[in-house]
Amino acid sequence: MEEKAIFAGGCFWCMVKPFDELPGIIKVVSGYTGGHTVNPTYEEVCSGTTGHTEAVEITFDPSIITYKKLVEIYWHQTDPTDAMGQFVDRGDSYRPVIFYNSEEQYDVATQSKKELEESGKFDQPIVTQIEEAQVFYPAEEYHQDFYKKNRTHYQNYRQASGRDNFIESKW
Repeated sequence: MEEKAIFAGGCFWCMVKPFDELPGIIKVVSGYTGGHTVNPTYEEVCSGTTGHTEAVEITFDPSIITYKKLVEIYWHQTDPTDAMGQFVDRGDSYRPVIFYNSEEQYDVATQSKKELEESGKFDQPIVTQIEEAQVFYPAEEYHQDFYKKNRTHYQNYRQASGRDNFIESKW
């Protein structure tokens, strides 16, 4: 039986690869969620007028990889102390959010956030939001599997964004 997890952690291009090749992952789709416009475009989301956040929707087999493990991987891709975006990407459309699809996912995400807060790993508060999942709209095809289709552009963007340096220094 498949389940879905939805995570927002800045640019969705950078949120696909860490999950994409793990055992138990069926697919990872880049898209938009949490807004008030039906089927928004990338340009509309970037304009900041739709209320949507860039996110990834992960379809997974919970008998192979747990939601708890996915949440742990998620934390290691983000700066959970930055509510105004992630790395070079700024604004609400890049905010860090764990979108839960069930009470069980809510409980796991909330407990994981509490454990991270209590770990003392960060000097600042953990501000990643935990919100109920809303309609998820897949992004345009050219955004899907961007790290595979446009390797050089992806690697240059990721390096320049500051994400890799942060992950290396904090995790």
